[in-house]
Amino acid sequence: MEEKINLLKQKREIIRKGGGDERVSDQHNKGKQTARERLEQFLDEGSFIEVGTFVQGDLQDASTLDIPLPGEGVVTGYGTVDGRLVYVFAQDFTVSGGSLGEYHAKKICRVMDLAARNGAPFIGINDSGGARIQEGVMSLDGYGNIFFRNTINSGVIPQISVIMGPSAGGAVYSPALTDFVFMVDKTSYMFITGPQVIKAVTGEDVTPDKLGGAATHNDTSGVAHFRAANEQECFEKLRKLLSFLPSNNLNDPPVFDVVEPTLPAEDLATLVPVDANKPYDVVEVISRIVDGSEFFQVQEHYAKNAVVGFARMGGKSVGIIANQAKFLAGCLDINSSDKIARFVRFCDCFNIPLLTFVDVPGYLPGVHQEYGGIIRHGAKILYAYSEATVPQISVILRKAYGGAYIAMNCRALGADFAFAWPTAEIAVMGPEGATNIIYRRDIEKSENPNQVRTQKVDEYRERYANPYVTAARGWIDDVIEPEDTRHHLLAALESLQDKHEERPNKKHGNFPV
Repeated sequence: MEEKINLLKQKREIIRKGGGDERVSDQHNKGKQTARERLEQFLDEGSFIEVGTFVQGDLQDASTLDIPLPGEGVVTGYGTVDGRLVYVFAQDFTVSGGSLGEYHAKKICRVMDLAARNGAPFIGINDSGGARIQEGVMSLDGYGNIFFRNTINSGVIPQISVIMGPSAGGAVYSPALTDFVFMVDKTSYMFITGPQVIKAVTGEDVTPDKLGGAATHNDTSGVAHFRAANEQECFEKLRKLLSFLPSNNLNDPPVFDVVEPTLPAEDLATLVPVDANKPYDVVEVISRIVDGSEFFQVQEHYAKNAVVGFARMGGKSVGIIANQAKFLAGCLDINSSDKIARFVRFCDCFNIPLLTFVDVPGYLPGVHQEYGGIIRHGAKILYAYSEATVPQISVILRKAYGGAYIAMNCRALGADFAFAWPTAEIAVMGPEGATNIIYRRDIEKSENPNQVRTQKVDEYRERYANPYVTAARGWIDDVIEPEDTRHHLLAALESLQDKHEERPNKKHGNFPV
């Protein structure tokens, strides 16, 4: 027995060391941790339980100490984050560059299945050179099995990808199918074809960081949702995100103690300028309403004319969507439409109520937007809000014009409650644009066109561009003072906590992708 136990310990130690001291040292020199170090840093201390430790593709030497690919290049198992169960994998770049082969994929699929069966979040730490070329189609089949599970488990358990090294070719599609993607500056890369292939095919010379680094995918492409300066900060943000999420679609998010905002609500009356053309920071508004003035933004650096993220109201998680007047006047465009629609759908999957703060002049005009399919992309917001059955509350802060008023969760689209500040202007279009159309002939015929235009603009604004016409029709439930916004939202959320809504029985809708 002693001999067999010694063999067990030796095999376990070989696997634990991964690719060996030299390759571990190379990993550290690149500013990267090993797979096991990452799991140790991310999970609660001492909570990790490994699954599939001794899996290997070559059975010829399975009973010996000759282990050509320790752990098949991936560490899989489960542990806890703040005491809550999660299933994880971490690719080991020190073993064959973390490349994915048949049994590497089987290990990942095993913990994916366990996560789904046990209703726990699934987190993948990606650091891989891609498919294991020497295994040919077997590695491709492995990717296919992972993609299938990503899709089937979507909306059932939260799935999160952490990119902590290269992720190229087919390897990028599993992260793209998950709910959130984290990246680290200078060490994370995602691309379908690398710089060398691009140069050979198109002649373009681009660095890996410029092509698919953390900045590129957080600022430009929108593929990633979070960006961190280093791996420690990345895991801190990941743990923070998990604190807002339920373990699965049948549970509610965890409840925390209620913390009053640390910033004064009295400032709300002056934070938003009455002049509809003046910018302000909507995050400052949100911070004076939510618990502890704490707002955790998602895709903070992408499509900045829209803001989405998580907060708590009364100790409970809420998803927040807002137009950001600091960028493009808060217009909806192609990228912000995608950003909003995806976030709304995630919150609806996982029982997280939606709060929408509206200040939108319309959809961004322009040839580029029309050619790029703003009609199709803009429709995604309409679909996402209409499809959602979680509690939905909207607050119109200032402008709400035309189709964008509808898109930002008006009552007709599914909002359970709609409130407006006294500064709200709700109309088909802004007073200036409407006046130029409605009173065009009067203005052209007048001796003083500028004076008549100004007069008509003032008349239109007084008659139509206010919240009371909409409130008179019942489409706004109440016009509220800004400093009372938190009180009204908390009361509305409380009244909706047992909301239940039936929809037509169908296989699935046809989302306008």
